[in-house]
Amino acid sequence: MKVIVQRVKEASCIVNNQLISEISNGYLLFVGLTHSDTLKEVEYLAKRIVKLRIFEDEDNKLNKSILDMNYEILSISQFTLYANTKKGNRPSFTDAMEPLDAEKLYLELTNILNNEYHIKTFNGVFGEYMDIKLVNDGPVTIMLESK
Repeated sequence: MKVIVQRVKEASCIVNNQLISEISNGYLLFVGLTHSDTLKEVEYLAKRIVKLRIFEDEDNKLNKSILDMNYEILSISQFTLYANTKKGNRPSFTDAMEPLDAEKLYLELTNILNNEYHIKTFNGVFGEYMDIKLVNDGPVTIMLESK
């Protein structure tokens, strides 16, 4: 499992010219899953996401987590994180998890963030073409992996 964490001042997801979800300060997550991922990887990365200290404290040190800040998360499924570009110019996505299984784990990540960690977490629309708008804060972008 791979998650790109972007610290944002605002982010939104639009599908078919319709606003699906938006947040102000917080994280924009791009979530990719591979064949071997299970609930164990989802739980592990959910914990890493909420404990990640990438917000400034009073001394301008990256010392505060999203829990400390009481910010929100916009989570977007992105199978392209598992693109293989080793051969040729066209990416292969064979390392990405099958959509039905991936959607279940993607939604479980949101469930854990919302219910276990009490962070307001919103989703895009799994499997749809989405327009993602964001104002990156910093910029601060971190890649987390379960393996």
